[in-house]
Formats: sequence, structure tokens, C-alpha cells
Amino acid sequence: MAHVIFYEKPGCSGNARQKALLEAAGHTVIARDLLTTPWTRLELLSFFAGLPVAEWFNRNAPAVKNGEIVPEECDEATALALLQRHPLLIRRPLLEVEGERRAGFDPAAIDAWIGLGTSLPEEDMEACRHGIDGHVCSGHEP
Repeated sequence: MAHVIFYEKPGCSGNARQKALLEAAGHTVIARDLLTTPWTRLELLSFFAGLPVAEWFNRNAPAVKNGEIVPEECDEATALALLQRHPLLIRRPLLEVEGERRAGFDPAAIDAWIGLGTSLPEEDMEACRHGIDGHVCSGHEP
């Protein structure tokens, strides 16, 4: 099974569900704080290879949800500057296994990559569950 470096927003219930799915499949998850990591442009780009710029963004970030930031209007340089300045805008989780890096949590893609087992969740694993079951995320920012 894989050793997965998992960049998360600590306390995020969505990230907790994602880690639990990886662990249930037998993977070792090494959690790291996405918000306090000093990201360079090249490091961020290495997670987003092959993705359109608009897919680099966390759609649940308040600044995206309220229209302050429109990912489809950002070019690469603008997006990287925003993501470095405001890590909450980074699509999460960021995942690394044996040097290969990816952004987001698409269960089918992760299953094809490292395996998740036989029962893949049908729910959107990147959707924010803020406030569901009394859970409140901390650290809201742009």
C-alpha cells in the first residue's frame, strides 16, 4: 500500500473523510498543514500538472463562493500569486505518492492511481460539509 503525503486544512471534516477513505484502503496517510506550508510557484504547479487553471481553486473558499475571485478569469501567474498569498484558495487535498503529485479528491481517479477498494463513495468528496452535524470549520479566510 502507498504512503500518501496529504496536504489538508486541519480540522476540515471533508479532509477527515478523505483521509479515512485512504486509510480504510490500507494506505498510510502523512497529514501536513496546507495553510502553513510555504508554497513556491514550482511546488504548486507540480500538483496541478494537466489541470486547467480554474481547477486549481477550492470552490468552497469564501472568496470564490461570493464571486470576489473568479477562477475562470485567472491566468497562471495571477492564480499562483493568489494561491501563495491565500492558501485557503488552493484546491485540496494536495496528494503526493512516490513523487507523483495531484490536486483534489476524485475517488475514481485515486482508485485508478493507488487503489481505494471496492466501494467508492458516490458523494462529492470535495464538497464542504461546513455546519453539517454541528461541525464548524475554523480558519475561514479569502
